[in-house]
Amino acid sequence: QLVESGGGSVQTGGSLRLSCAASGDAQNSYCMGWFRQPPGKEREGIAILDSDGSTEYADSVKDRFSVSRENAGNTLYLQMNNLKPEDTAIYFCAADGNALLPQFCRLTAYDYNYWGQGIQVTVTS
Repeated sequence: QLVESGGGSVQTGGSLRLSCAASGDAQNSYCMGWFRQPPGKEREGIAILDSDGSTEYADSVKDRFSVSRENAGNTLYLQMNNLKPEDTAIYFCAADGNALLPQFCRLTAYDYNYWGQGIQVTVTS
């Protein structure tokens, strides 16, 4: 129900835009977001967007990444600018189908029950 696209390899300072096509129950979730898992590390939340339009970002990507959603609600985007080698990771789109209200959305992977398959982003120096 969540399918990511747009990953790849880019040089330091470059940009990429990830897309996440949502369908079914995932599309109707109050909370959707992007997570990533660097090599050998745990999955971390980097950006979320609730159905009211509020966003939250991890400090490591604030002012460089931007999360948005098309008006129809079935595609979530992550615009990534000024990419750094430490941004190299598998990126996942996720939706929290259990949230009762938009204000309960958090950057915590444990909360999310719908996940995409993940897509590789590699930043070379």
